[in-house]
Amino acid sequence: MSNAAAAPASRAPHSLRLLTCNLQVGIHTSAYHHYLTRSWQHVLPHPKRQGRLDLIGDTLRDYDIVGLQEVDGGSFRSGHVNQVEYLAKRGGFPHHYQQLNRNLGRVAQHSNGLLSRLTPRQVDEYRLPGTLPGRGAIHARFGEGPDALHLVVAHLALGHRTRTRQLDYLSEIIQPLRHVVVMGDLNCTPDQINAHQRFCHALPLHPVAMPLSYPAWQPRRALDHILISSALHAERFEVLDRLFSDHLPVAVDIQLPAACQRSLHDTVATP
Repeated sequence: MSNAAAAPASRAPHSLRLLTCNLQVGIHTSAYHHYLTRSWQHVLPHPKRQGRLDLIGDTLRDYDIVGLQEVDGGSFRSGHVNQVEYLAKRGGFPHHYQQLNRNLGRVAQHSNGLLSRLTPRQVDEYRLPGTLPGRGAIHARFGEGPDALHLVVAHLALGHRTRTRQLDYLSEIIQPLRHVVVMGDLNCTPDQINAHQRFCHALPLHPVAMPLSYPAWQPRRALDHILISSALHAERFEVLDRLFSDHLPVAVDIQLPAACQRSLHDTVATP
């Protein structure tokens, strides 16, 4: 976890603006054939990638907490730029966390990321089960006690069997909690999530909408989600029309109940 200079303490927030996005390490994909013709960008740097990061960082300035998937931790393909760290600085986030999930040395540092204007009291990372390693989740706790806010950023597997195991794993994490947000590229539709009884019974998490986020250039499937527990209330929801990668960013404003606000009373936020 990295912290910028401490900002003055503020009152606990009544609401938060959340966003999740799979960045595909900054590759601009706007057609299916780009998966082939631009596949080299997964291992080699591209001169326009830095400018794309600047555009992404400027967009993220409007949000309080951001979950990122498929970001690079500073390898050759990203021009040795830690994309989580860079986006935190560009977007003015005093706190960021990078989870390295697939370490290919100097070639690629496949990661999840968390950017926050609030101070996490604790951040844990989990290696999600699967035949092939490389999927993970970040769990950040904001505030103290039973009414703390828990936020999980996850990137789940493509295969149904492995994804079921990963949802089982996340069920164990969220089951004892109350104020919970799970967001990220879950690689499944809302119907598939609802069909997973163990995950739904651990703690009822409700999608704020059924966003069509993939593929970005002609969205047909809802794969990127922000799920919230019943103690939280969603207000404004949007799918951003930004062709940053092959997924569209998904965002929501959530209202925090009074008990959760009291738990966050000593949280530090940027003005």
